[in-house]
Amino acid sequence: MKILLAPAETKNQGGTQKPYCKGNFFLKELFEKRDEIFQSYEQLLEESSIEELSKWFGLKKLEEVERYKESLKEKPTMKAIQRYNGVAFDAIEYESLDKKAQEYIDENVVLFSNLFGPIKANDLIPDYKYKQGAKLPNLAVEKFYLENFTDALDDYIGEEVLDLRAGHYEKFYKVKKANVLTFKFIKDGKVVSHWAKHYRGVLLKHLAVNNINNLSEFMESSIEGLKLVEIQEKKNIKLLIMEIEA
Repeated sequence: MKILLAPAETKNQGGTQKPYCKGNFFLKELFEKRDEIFQSYEQLLEESSIEELSKWFGLKKLEEVERYKESLKEKPTMKAIQRYNGVAFDAIEYESLDKKAQEYIDENVVLFSNLFGPIKANDLIPDYKYKQGAKLPNLAVEKFYLENFTDALDDYIGEEVLDLRAGHYEKFYKVKKANVLTFKFIKDGKVVSHWAKHYRGVLLKHLAVNNINNLSEFMESSIEGLKLVEIQEKKNIKLLIMEIEA
């Protein structure tokens, strides 16, 4: 069973691992495709003014724009699961997990970077900025990754997927072959968005700590603060409606 997870806009700085290269990513046979996007991004950084990048990044503080205008080619890297921060990643608490739970996440989680596309949790990435939905010149990254990575992802993922992504990242990859569990979170009868990010992180931590290896095991488990109230099925997808009790 593999787990699909969205990235975060905010990221931790620094890193101690080697800069961007083929060896930092899974699906190495597709690195040249991944590199097409990377080189287009690098060209955008080089050719755009600070003011243009401020708008493209969605950043107002010029010192932040200057930081992200730097080329990524020589920047140090760290695991993707440690690079991203924010609500979901705070809930995962990766640094506090034991080695076995961390290895579970490293090997089973696929994130969807707006720049690098599908990456494993332990793929090594630099600190970068890419506003969700931003377009590179003559390139729609979501469509590019969907067209070039779908077959390889289908083979890699296998028969079962637990999908914790936000809706936008379905544009990068639609699961067609595997059996899928996905989630909607409600509180007081209303769908929630901010809390959904938190509980996606809670779910991933639950999976890792309990070493859950298939969908049946997950369905038999219970998660503190969440109650399953409804299951909606459509083709290969089961949507679990989870009520937040906390």
